[in-house]
Amino acid sequence: MLLLIDAGLYQAWGTRLDTSILPYLNTPELMLSTVSNSQLIFGTLAWFIISYVFIQIFNKNIKKYSSLIDLGKWLEIPVFLILTLSLLIPVRGGLQIIPINQSNVYFSDKMFANHAAVNFIWNFFNTLTHKTDGINYYKYYDEQTALNIEKERKTQLLKANIDSVLNTDKPNVILILWESLPGKIVGSLGGEPDVTPNLNRLSKEGILFTNFYANGDRTDKGIPAVLSGYYPQPVERIMATPNKTRSLPMLPQKMIDLGYKTTFYYGGDLNFGNMNTYLRNAGITNFVDGNDFDTKDWSSKWGAYDDVFMKKLASDLSASPQEPFFNIALTLSSHEPYDIKCEYKFGKDTHDNTFRSAHHYTDKTIGDFVEFAKKQPWYKNTIIVIMSDHGHSSPKHTGPYFSPKKFRIPMLWLGGALNKKGIEISAISSQVDFSYSLLDLVNGDNKDFIFSKNIFNTSNKQYAHYIFNKGYGTISKEGVFIYDYISQKPILDIGDKTSTLDSLGKAITQNAYEDFLERK
Repeated sequence: MLLLIDAGLYQAWGTRLDTSILPYLNTPELMLSTVSNSQLIFGTLAWFIISYVFIQIFNKNIKKYSSLIDLGKWLEIPVFLILTLSLLIPVRGGLQIIPINQSNVYFSDKMFANHAAVNFIWNFFNTLTHKTDGINYYKYYDEQTALNIEKERKTQLLKANIDSVLNTDKPNVILILWESLPGKIVGSLGGEPDVTPNLNRLSKEGILFTNFYANGDRTDKGIPAVLSGYYPQPVERIMATPNKTRSLPMLPQKMIDLGYKTTFYYGGDLNFGNMNTYLRNAGITNFVDGNDFDTKDWSSKWGAYDDVFMKKLASDLSASPQEPFFNIALTLSSHEPYDIKCEYKFGKDTHDNTFRSAHHYTDKTIGDFVEFAKKQPWYKNTIIVIMSDHGHSSPKHTGPYFSPKKFRIPMLWLGGALNKKGIEISAISSQVDFSYSLLDLVNGDNKDFIFSKNIFNTSNKQYAHYIFNKGYGTISKEGVFIYDYISQKPILDIGDKTSTLDSLGKAITQNAYEDFLERK
């Protein structure tokens, strides 16, 4: 069973089986939604066949000899203890001082080959026994040095160095988090030209951020990055630990303090990934979720189709809503297994084409919503932010699996409250910078967002930092540096000044994980 789960997850997550799967066990029906029906059927069939074969081998070659064992001799006790203790030697990999770990089997400059060499069952139980034990495994500098490295770079990036992009200091805000949209298929970002025609068209009407990055690769990493300005953890999920999320800075609460009415929209089950607890800790009390939609409008897997979901948001906003409002909408139809109710524009012959088709469908639903919004009286005092919740490995890209191509995502600001339109901002930034920057524009309190920078600072010193399973990537105009903590080697090193990115990346990862450990 673990073998089949490992094989299924690797395509989506790019890591061998570890404890990342555990937070999803609370909602098994939604966890199964990640796989297609064919994968589920053939995987279950393979599980039974493999199990049957090995049961027969056991009965034929082992069980028949068990009756010959002479039981009850006292010598069995010390022999049993000695044999058990001797197993500690292979478990730790020998008699050397340092026990075996993943790095012992890394042998190649190709990360796929290294991952293939890892024993996935050992990897799962190793991460299980080492989970959140209070040790910062990413500590490279002494604490003050790490803080200084990050602070020195970030201090000059906290203020916007362009005039305010808003014509009001209290606009309505609609944040649309688009499930799994990578920049690779967005034409306005230089990606594939035909997948997101509405987003491409709208990109000319607002402010397009052309070098914007996700900080993680799953929704439960993306939401805290966007709404709390908080970096993901290399293995754990802060969203899965409510005692820690209670102390996070929360954009919704800051907006509520400014007088905003805040609502979260999601067409599925809010319990997935412990999202409901996090959002309630964020101060949100108004929710629209899968329970608000008729089952006939649900896809077979996740929840309400995106067109039905976005029409619900439009319907609620058409009835003279109380202003100012801050609405957050998380789409879901472009999540695996990409179940949509219209024509698959790019077909379903390959995984990548199914992925493209699902995003083409979501693109239309979001385009329709924006056209609706433009006709509403509140639009003149509103900004609509369209942002992906995380990048994706699809469509397949050249270079390392964890290259910036996977993490680069679109962010587009639209609306009547903008006084700058049809412009592009090429400064490098990421999701953790969003809350800080929005609060700066609306005169909110953003001092608690300690990992953030201002996305409207256009300095060449701007950077983005993303974290994946036991590794990180740091990007700036100086280059790209991607590091793997298991092999303790760079995966990608491009540029003349990547030593600066090396130290910055290690410092941020260390500081972020130390903060995670210290939160109670």
